[in-house]
Amino acid sequence: MLSVKNIAVFVSGGGTNLQALIDAQERGEIRNGRITYVLASNDKAYALQRAEKAGIEHEVVSRKAYASSEEYDAAILAALENRSIDLIVLAGFLSILGPTVIEQYRNRIINIHPSLIPLFCGDGFYGKKVHTAVLASGMKVTGATAHFVNEITDGGAIILQKAVPIEQGDNEDILQYRVMRQAEWEILPKAVSLFCEDRIRIVGNRTVILGDRNLENKE
Repeated sequence: MLSVKNIAVFVSGGGTNLQALIDAQERGEIRNGRITYVLASNDKAYALQRAEKAGIEHEVVSRKAYASSEEYDAAILAALENRSIDLIVLAGFLSILGPTVIEQYRNRIINIHPSLIPLFCGDGFYGKKVHTAVLASGMKVTGATAHFVNEITDGGAIILQKAVPIEQGDNEDILQYRVMRQAEWEILPKAVSLFCEDRIRIVGNRTVILGDRNLENKE
């Protein structure tokens, strides 16, 4: 029997993806895992109130309090020390993790990105900026991607993706909400559960999902 994995969720804003994870956990959809810690990059993040309401330990490690990314990485690692965290989930976390954090948690950090990677991703593509670029492109479909984090922004192995239609008359706000509701809030909890069940294998920069032919990424 697998031991239950401890999950830390990193947030910076409203925490809608954190809430999706909390709701999925309450429904029993995150198998073999539990959210034990929430870390916010600023003290005004509404996500902290969501963590409080759910009875989850939470803490602010403010990016502004540190002069360099190296110092901030050290502060994050210090916050995680002795917490036995098995998985970090970036749920709207706007600070870039440096190589020391990534190396210590290699293939144990999952991010949710509001586009179908490799489109509209990388440095500068976050939040509504992604949806602005998508709408400007004239594309008829967009979506979201749950992926592992490596040293390249949005460059880690893809775990799950889901497409979402772009409708006539969409603006950034409408499209952002549709992508969250139809894709992000669905695939992020699924990706977390797959990790906690030890059902993800990384081959090069691709993933193989074990035990479900519908989810496997064929070689």
